[in-house]
Amino acid sequence: MIIAQEGHNERLSGDFDGNGTKEYTFIKVSDCGDECEGKCETTICFSDKKIKPLTISPANKGTLYNLGDLNNDGTDEIGFYPNWCTSCWHPFYVYTLTKTGWKPLVKPIPTHCNQWEEDKFPIRKDPEKKGNLIITSSEWKDDDIKMISKSLKLN
Repeated sequence: MIIAQEGHNERLSGDFDGNGTKEYTFIKVSDCGDECEGKCETTICFSDKKIKPLTISPANKGTLYNLGDLNNDGTDEIGFYPNWCTSCWHPFYVYTLTKTGWKPLVKPIPTHCNQWEEDKFPIRKDPEKKGNLIITSSEWKDDDIKMISKSLKLN
């Protein structure tokens, strides 16, 4: 997995359109103040202008991940973990490029910063069940934050 963190001028590379050539991505943030006031739209842009940008809102910058080819369609999926000013709860977004544009591969995965501190990454291929992904999310349960992992069949 390749990671590009906001603020480090790193670009995330991968074959996001499945044409055999690596592209790179970078993030642009618009209308977002230091306290997350405004629209706070984060746009993921691509070096290959044929790939449409992907806008996530609300999101104040964040971290991009090349998740590899999670759904075996020949393209690398993108993960995005947004920064936010007011909470430790953040969704982890997973997108795949289809013929009609960017689509969520799975529903946004609820995560808490505890999950990240414990190095429990939100998504990966299930090594025991072909075509499945292991989704690890954070839940508020019994007055505590619990990490729950489930194997999910991709359609």
